Parts: sequence; structure tokens; C-alpha cells
Amino acid sequence: MQIDVNGQRLATTAKTLEALLAEQGVDAGSVATALDGAFVPRGLRAATPLCEGAKVEVLSPMQGG
Repeated sequence: MQIDVNGQRLATTAKTLEALLAEQGVDAGSVATALDGAFVPRGLRAATPLCEGAKVEVLSPMQGG
């Protein structure tokens, strides 16, 4: 299926948000995620299905001062 990840079109076979992060080699413990504009907590990623055209945001924390 085709989805958007951080504004980039991506073909994936992942069925859930958790599977997508694993497929992309993302350290799931160090990022925040959103699906179609709604925050998805870490504990719900495995139960969060992806569908054609989904818009996923994967955000890493930044430090600074």
C-alpha cells in the first residue's frame, strides 16, 4: 500500500503502525507518532492499523537551549 511518512510517499507492506516502525528500522522507544493528525501512544501502535493513503508522522525529540 502507499502511505505518507513525514510528507514522503512510501510503499509498505506493514499492516500496523508498530510494524511500519520496525520495517523502517526506527527505534520505536525514542519517537512520538501520529496517524492522520492524531497522536498515537507507544502502547497503542501494535493495535493501530494502517490503510491506503494514511498520513504518518514520526517525530524525534530535540535538545537545545
